Amino acid sequence: MIKLLLLEDDTLFAETLIDFLEDEEFDVTHVNNGQSALDTTFNTKFDLYLLDINTPFIDGLTLLDELRSASDQTPAIFLTSYSDKETLLLGFKKGCNDFLKKPFDLDELLVRINVHVNTTKEVNGFVIDRDRKTIFYKNEELKLSNKEYLLLELLVENINKNVTKEMIITSLWSANEDVSDGAIRVYINRLKSYFPQDLENIRGLGYRLNA
Repeated sequence: MIKLLLLEDDTLFAETLIDFLEDEEFDVTHVNNGQSALDTTFNTKFDLYLLDINTPFIDGLTLLDELRSASDQTPAIFLTSYSDKETLLLGFKKGCNDFLKKPFDLDELLVRINVHVNTTKEVNGFVIDRDRKTIFYKNEELKLSNKEYLLLELLVENINKNVTKEMIITSLWSANEDVSDGAIRVYINRLKSYFPQDLENIRGLGYRLNA
């Protein structure tokens, strides 16, 4: 079940959201202030944050800034009455993935939730964020080029399985691009600098990332 953290200090509005989201089979944890939200994230891993901005103790913008500073890349949607461009830009600067202005249609909220929870996947300590084309390993962001990201994503999606050269070419290059074995080795060796013991060359078959 997808786990959502809801930060909302308006009790009636929060109850409306909780009833709707639980009917859609989400697991919702509700807190009414930013400090409780921060404390809750220390003990529970969520798939998505739904954050009001104007909240007691710690506001939503500051909360998300603290979470991102701690390498927490859980997708976040601000649910707020703010509509000015400055707040919108600041929210994205702090690391949010989306904004919904109150009042909003609940079906629109559902669509946006489903978009963002399906862009992040965790596999054996790897967190793939397809929205941002980044991969985190043990809460540390790996500094990768675009092709390195695509290659590692392929290896993680097939963890403990052989990944053939043909699979790599299809994932990293378009049909009209020239590809050489040397180019593939360059990207493999770059990833081996992160995982020297876990990324294996399977002679005649390809490569395998072992968990």
